[in-house]
Order: sequence, then structure tokens, then C-alpha cells
Amino acid sequence: MRILLTGKNGQVGWELNRSLSTLGTIFALGRDQIDLAKPETLGSVIQEIKPNIIINAAAYTAVDKAESEPELAMTVNGIAPGVIAEEAKKIGAGMIHYSTDYVFDGKATSPYKEEDAPCPLNIYGKSKLAGDQAVMQANIPHIILRTAWVYSLRGSNFLLTMQKLAQSKNQIKVVDDQIGSPTWSRAIAEGTARILEHCRSTGKSKIFSHSGVFNMSCGGETSWFGFAKKILELSGENTELIPIPTIEYPTPTARPESSLLSNRKLKQVFHHEMPHWQDALLECLNSGHKARNALP
Repeated sequence: MRILLTGKNGQVGWELNRSLSTLGTIFALGRDQIDLAKPETLGSVIQEIKPNIIINAAAYTAVDKAESEPELAMTVNGIAPGVIAEEAKKIGAGMIHYSTDYVFDGKATSPYKEEDAPCPLNIYGKSKLAGDQAVMQANIPHIILRTAWVYSLRGSNFLLTMQKLAQSKNQIKVVDDQIGSPTWSRAIAEGTARILEHCRSTGKSKIFSHSGVFNMSCGGETSWFGFAKKILELSGENTELIPIPTIEYPTPTARPESSLLSNRKLKQVFHHEMPHWQDALLECLNSGHKARNALP
């Protein structure tokens, strides 16, 4: 199996490059090799590699900045995935694409299911939804994985921000009225590998045993304040945390109040269960300790 992976240096892409290594030949490319901000250049790269599966882990993820860069966000998140899907169609390839909880408005009183109607509140969510729709409309074998509150020990994310602030501040104010499930990038990568293993084990001639949208976030729920509290607790920090409502922490972007996603379909179809967010966070932090201890 020839797998083309975009966004190899991102939070999810970096983990995918490792989790998928036993499933085939991985062509892992960064922005310098395949730039989604330049959709017109994507076809030649894909045609040269001719993969069986394209895994698109590249994205514009600066949620607040997207409000002032709507065209760039839409190009990378909305237009480019459609171009990739059309190129996949030409060579008979399948595609895995990552989406977000931000396609919803956050007003649901129960976890969102795949069939719930999207209603994004911001440019980032709208651009991601456009990408989802473009992939679906290409009529190729595809799996769209919607996840939420992604973090890792690399890049820019809430986990690293909290650890950094705890080193320089005695007190941190954190929003306590937005609910979701923090999701470790490695859990996403391992879940993706499990899906590909399941599809391969079916013995069917199709690239994927199932096409469609699947939610993939860690189990359980918490607020940003609850997430921050657990991060500092496991990191051994004693910085004071103060819970505040969203209204006291204004940002350029409206965010959903509830980002909870139901993983029931993922478990039913691919027999994969995501870890609880607290377990994943502990494993993530422990992996960082092991990596540092292994250095000479």
C-alpha cells in the first residue's frame, strides 16, 4: 500500500508518520513539498507518487487569525481538499481527511453525531466544512474523521500554553463554560491506523470497507478549566487557576459552547474505542518524560 501523507510536521501528521509505518510505504510530505495554499500545484505531486491512499493531515489551524485571513483559510481548508480528492479520483485512490468539532455551533445538549446538521460559528469552521463537503462531492472512497481539542507535545496547543504560563505566572484565568474532550494527536493517529488495519482485514477489493464521516475524539468530557487543572496537576505545577466565563475572555472568534462528539459510529463500524481524555493526557505527558530521559 502506497500512502501519501500531507502535513507531516503537524501535530497529527507527525504521529501518523510513525503509526502508519507498518501499513505500507509512506510518502510523508511537509509544506515545502506539498503546499495546500497553492492548490494548482497539488496535482503534479499526487500524480507523480500515485498513492493508493491519501491522508490529508495538513490544515490551516489558526482559529482566531482565520477571521482576518478568510481567503487563505478557505484555500487551505476548503478548496485544497477538494482538489486532492479530484486528483485521487483520477488514479483510483481513497482519501482520509481530518475535520473538526467547529463545524457545529455548540448548542446541542448531547454529543454531536455524524448526521447532525453542521452550523459553524466562525471562518475556521466554515472553511473546514467546505473541505468536508468537497471531499464528499468528489465521489471517491473516503473517510472524514472529525476530532476536537487536539493537543500534543509539539507545535502550538493548549497543553503547551498552560505549561508555559505556569512557569511564568502565579495565577491563570481559564474559561470554564466551554465543554469538550481533549484529544491527543497520537490517539488520532493510532485510531487512523486501526481503521486502515480493519479495512485491510476485510479482504474486500474496495480501498475502504466503509466511506463517510466518523467522529474521533477522546472519551469523557471537561471544560478548558478542567483540562488546565489536570495538566498542571500531572505536570507538578501549583499555579493558581481561576475559572471564568467566556464573556470575560473575549477573542476574535466565536467558539462552540459544547464540542462533545459521539464516537459510537467509530466503535460500531471499525471496532475502535478512543481512550478517556485523562488517560490519554497522562500517557502523553509520560511519553515526554521518557523521551527526555532517553537523551544522552
